[in-house]
Amino acid sequence: MRTMESRASFSFSRRMLFLAIGLTMSFPEPAASAQVSPSEILNPDLKALEESYFQQLRTLNQSIAKTKFPFPFYLSRFVGLDPARQGQADSRGLEFVRFRDRVILKITGNYNAAYDTGRVTRNERAAGTFRTVVLPVLEQVAAALPQDLACDGIGFEISHHTRTQDRSYDYEGKEVLVVVLDRDDAWALSRASTDPERQEVVNRSRVYVSGTEFGLSLTERDPLNVQALPRSVPAKPDATSTARSSTAAGRSSLLRSNLSLPSAPPVVSSPLDTVSPSTNPAVPSPKAADPQPPIPPPTQADADRMSEKYKSQLAALAKEGATKYHFVDYAPPAFMVFHDQLALQMTLRNSLQFGAVKGSIYKRAAQSFDLFLATQLKDLSDRVSPDLEFQLFDFSVLNKLSPGAKGTSEAVEFICPRTALKQFVNADITNQQLLDQSIILVNGVRIALNLQLVE
Repeated sequence: MRTMESRASFSFSRRMLFLAIGLTMSFPEPAASAQVSPSEILNPDLKALEESYFQQLRTLNQSIAKTKFPFPFYLSRFVGLDPARQGQADSRGLEFVRFRDRVILKITGNYNAAYDTGRVTRNERAAGTFRTVVLPVLEQVAAALPQDLACDGIGFEISHHTRTQDRSYDYEGKEVLVVVLDRDDAWALSRASTDPERQEVVNRSRVYVSGTEFGLSLTERDPLNVQALPRSVPAKPDATSTARSSTAAGRSSLLRSNLSLPSAPPVVSSPLDTVSPSTNPAVPSPKAADPQPPIPPPTQADADRMSEKYKSQLAALAKEGATKYHFVDYAPPAFMVFHDQLALQMTLRNSLQFGAVKGSIYKRAAQSFDLFLATQLKDLSDRVSPDLEFQLFDFSVLNKLSPGAKGTSEAVEFICPRTALKQFVNADITNQQLLDQSIILVNGVRIALNLQLVE
C-alpha cells in the first residue's frame, strides 16, 4: 500500500506535463565550467569569500554541468537566455551576493523545460523546477561545501519556459523561480527524504515566482497562502545574526555582482518599538527629540571624496566597461553633483553609426537610448550596491556624426533617478516613463523626448 506521501507525489507527478517544443533537439555541450575569479569581485567581503571557497565552487560548477536533468540545465550568470545561446554563455553561475543585508551563495541557471500553462498551474510549474533542479543541485552543494559555510544562506534563481496554446496563437514565455534558504535550512532540506519534511523547510524560506512572493506547495495544485507562512529569512540581520554576516553585509562596497533576486527596502523600526508600554506613573515619558538641522546639499568636494574612497572599485569598473560597455578611456566613472544630488557619471561611446549631422537630434537621442544604452542598463545597475548613497545615474553617450579622428560628434546625456532606473530594469515601468522622470541633455541643452513621435 502506498503511503500518503507517495500517493501525493504520484498524483502530482501525473499532472506534471512537460512539452519539449524543440528543446529535445540537439544542444551544444556546456562550455568548459569555470568560476568567477576573486579579482573580478569588487566588494571586499564577497571577494574574501570567493577566495576562500574558490576551488570548491569550481569543482561544484563542473559537477553540476555534468549532471543529467530531465531537460537541459545550464548554469549561467543571467537567466532568461535563449536556448541557442546557453551553451556558449557565461556559465559561472555560482557566486556570493547580498540579499536583504544577508550574504547568500546564489546558484543561477536556465532550465529548458517548457510547461503547458493550460494543464499545469503556476504552482505546479514552480514545484516541478524545484524538484528536478533545485533539490538535486542542493544535494551537490551540501556535498561539496561545509555546513558552516561562512555565509547566511543559499539562493537559487532558475528560469524555465512556459507554453501557451490557443486557437489563434501559440506563445512561449519564461518564468523565474527564486528560492532563498537559511544556511542551516539548506542542509536540512538536502537531507530531507519526505515531502512533509521538505515542505516545512520551504514554508520557512523565501520563494518568488517572476518577482512575486509565492507560497510554494510541493504536492498541491494551488499555492499556499503566503501570509500564513512562517518565513525565517529576515529582512535584516537580527540580534541572533553572527558577526560574520554583519561584517559581510557592511556598507563598505560600491559594486556588487549581478543579482536578480527580488528585494525590498529594509524595514526600520522606531526606537520606541523596543520599549514595552507601561502604566507605571513613576516611569517618566521620554522627551521629544530635538529637531535635527537640515542636511546641507552635497558639494563637489563630497563627490570627490566619494570618488577617492571608491577609487579602486571605480577603476575596476572602468577596466571592465572599456570592453563590455564601450566606456571611453579618458573619462572613467566618477561621482559628481547635479541639481544638489549625487550622481554616478559614466561616459560611453555609442556603437551605433549615424549619418550626416543634419539629421534629427531627437531621433538620434531616441535611438541612442533604445538601441544602445537601454540594453546595458540592467547589467550596469546590477553592479552597483544598493547600500551606496547616491541619487542619480548620469550616462553620457557620445555619438559619432562624421568619419575620421576629427569628425563631428555630440554628447547625449541621460540623467536618471536611481529608483526609476531600478523600476525600468525590473520591467515595472516603460522606457518612456523612465525618460519622463529623467533629464536629457544634448551638448548641454535640455530637450524633451517622446520616443513614439520621433519614430
